[in-house]
Amino acid sequence: MGPYGFYVNTDNCIGCKACMTACFDRNNLEAPQKFRKVWEFGGGEWTSDESGVCTSSAFAYYVSLTCNQCDVPACVPSCPSGALVKDAQSGIVSIDREVCIGCMTCETSCPYHHPVQLADGLAHKCTLCNDESAEGVPNPVCAKACPMRVLEFGEIAELRATYGENAKIGELGDETAPNVVIGSHRDASQGGSLLNPTEISH
Repeated sequence: MGPYGFYVNTDNCIGCKACMTACFDRNNLEAPQKFRKVWEFGGGEWTSDESGVCTSSAFAYYVSLTCNQCDVPACVPSCPSGALVKDAQSGIVSIDREVCIGCMTCETSCPYHHPVQLADGLAHKCTLCNDESAEGVPNPVCAKACPMRVLEFGEIAELRATYGENAKIGELGDETAPNVVIGSHRDASQGGSLLNPTEISH
């Protein structure tokens, strides 16, 4: 089975971060560590006419992303110790912490800024909650936690057949062939820029 991925319906995402919180708790992380991030994009402006009547073209939308288990992951070849490995069947990129030296080159090379460094000084990342079963079957808690059912998890080929192949939004491109399908928000055609750039550093 696999490779696996997510469909993210940005048109319905309300930015509540329940997905991020569920992941945070499940992986026993400490602030500001995050395996899943909710990125916020926005644009537009407020204007007023000669009589002082204000109108707004402002808009905002959210996208929830974790490691995209990319087909061409930037992290794997950038790792100087060879600690990152992509499983051919599941598509999951994992870290051998017996080999990891904690240099975090993987994070700086990743356009989504994963993995993250934890208290042990080593790199850690999302592996789709595949450690919950002896067979290593993914069962990501983030998708189950979303109150709006924005996240759908499954085999990426099936998700693409259903929802298309778009994997870009705002400044987030698809140069690493991420295993994610992003359903564009109704305002995404207006553009918009990243409103929470501090997410990049955590």
